[in-house]
Amino acid sequence: MTKKHLTIKELTDTVGGGTTPRMVRHYHSLGLLPQPVRSQGNYRLYNQQDVQRLQRIVALKQQGFQLNHIQQILESEPEAEIGSNLTAQLQQQYRNVMQQIAQLRQTASALEGLLGRDRDCQIMQAEVLAQLKLLEVETQTGFDGLETLWNRLDAQVDAHPEVFGESLQCLLPELLERSEIERDVISQLVLACGDVSLVNFIRVSRGAIASCRGALKSGCDVVVDIPTVAAALDQTRLMHLGCRTQVLIDDRHVTTVTEAENAFWRSPQWRQKLSQISANSILIVGYAPSVLLAICEAIQNQQIQPALVIGMPIGFSHAPAAKRRLMQLSSPYMTIQGTLGGGLLAATALNSLVESLIAKPDCHCHLNC
Repeated sequence: MTKKHLTIKELTDTVGGGTTPRMVRHYHSLGLLPQPVRSQGNYRLYNQQDVQRLQRIVALKQQGFQLNHIQQILESEPEAEIGSNLTAQLQQQYRNVMQQIAQLRQTASALEGLLGRDRDCQIMQAEVLAQLKLLEVETQTGFDGLETLWNRLDAQVDAHPEVFGESLQCLLPELLERSEIERDVISQLVLACGDVSLVNFIRVSRGAIASCRGALKSGCDVVVDIPTVAAALDQTRLMHLGCRTQVLIDDRHVTTVTEAENAFWRSPQWRQKLSQISANSILIVGYAPSVLLAICEAIQNQQIQPALVIGMPIGFSHAPAAKRRLMQLSSPYMTIQGTLGGGLLAATALNSLVESLIAKPDCHCHLNC
């Protein structure tokens, strides 16, 4: 039987998400949460409506919305469209966030330029770090001196090829909970886009790597959304495994995400072709989010049973939604949360898995993750 009233501690324990009584009291002061009824001992008492309201606040906050925008969203009528004033405020918040990201990206680039040096650059790096501590940057002379230091550091890159493995060791976060094969896939994806922060958005379902390796060993079909993705696959290794590549939207004129989306919606033959995919195939979506949505629907309706779905389409509304839907299924998947993705990253993921299978056919490290 559900308890009629909850104390503030019971409320935060029920909602979870890192909420604390102090946060709840702050939400009361802002008007985000209505003032609760009081017990005879003057303790705050909460009901199920309060639980639901706080859950919405926490969910919106985790999505990155500011508290003043959360209040406006919660107070608007559910049936009403978002007002132009709120839309303008959210657009301004987006611009502010993007400016912060740009500033942080600049800082990250400077740190990567120092920390991502391989062994042959370490001596010069140590010298530059020592001189940075003494550098006066308040004057134009100081800025010139900083540029000179960077030029000296950059001069070392002409003496030898870059050793990417050593650079990644300095920059990648700890991935001890991931298998060796999964760590290799992540490393290859980071190298493919040059963005270490991608690690935070890569999602691999439990058992996905084992399912993929089993399918590749059996010479499965590899089905991609458009020809551009097929062109980026390691066809030599796939042929060695006896795997055949199929293109869903088999039109060489379709090369962009816009063309892929329009082609999929314009021609019902592509949807029909999707329903005819053989069981135990590996499906790769690098461009069209609608293709991934259709794949999810087909899996949910038990029309297809892929061994792995590599879902990394591009887009700002459909793509994140398609990836969320993919992650809700029980079918094995590999994806990148949010808007990030693309055909090169999708192909890189499979190429890495294929290479690891050929190089280490008897590796079982992935079975423990």
